[in-house]
Amino acid sequence: MDHARMKERLARVILEKSFKYSDNPPFTLASGRKSNFYFNCKPTTLDPEGMNLIGHLLFDMIEDLKDVTAAGGLTLGADPLANALSVISFQRGKPVKSFIVRKETKDHGTKNRIEGTVKAGESVVVLDDVITTGGSTLTAIEAAREAGLHVKRVIALIDREEGGRENIEKEVSDVRAVLTRTEVMAYYGGKTG
Repeated sequence: MDHARMKERLARVILEKSFKYSDNPPFTLASGRKSNFYFNCKPTTLDPEGMNLIGHLLFDMIEDLKDVTAAGGLTLGADPLANALSVISFQRGKPVKSFIVRKETKDHGTKNRIEGTVKAGESVVVLDDVITTGGSTLTAIEAAREAGLHVKRVIALIDREEGGRENIEKEVSDVRAVLTRTEVMAYYGGKTG
């Protein structure tokens, strides 16, 4: 299956498993904002088909970055994305490690904020399942930089197109999304496919 068909199939899986719409009452987002639509990506990112599609699409989106050795982001949203990418990257002959950014530094043991085998100086991609304001992505970027990692690109599964991308671009100029709200809503409205 080519990239465009995988993307279309993923959009349909997201609509089936992860998208909710409600006029009344609206949903409250993590940012505190109200919205008539909500993406809970975990049912898609933890689904075998969804995970396979995501892994291939993300790999296609980083294949040009020859020096990137790992991808990850803030737990819990980024974890299945990073793991899907890691497995597919191994299968496709260019292994990319996954890492997890804890919400808070561990207060025992090694006291790590980042879990995985990444080391200072490595080039990485920061992932997130949904970008709204960009807050969780920015937290992951900050933690990665504090650990000495070089963030080359940010990729979201879904960009809600509500200013988060622009906020992130102040820190990392290369920000991309597998799907945008506009693309998902086009599928939702039956305007494509």
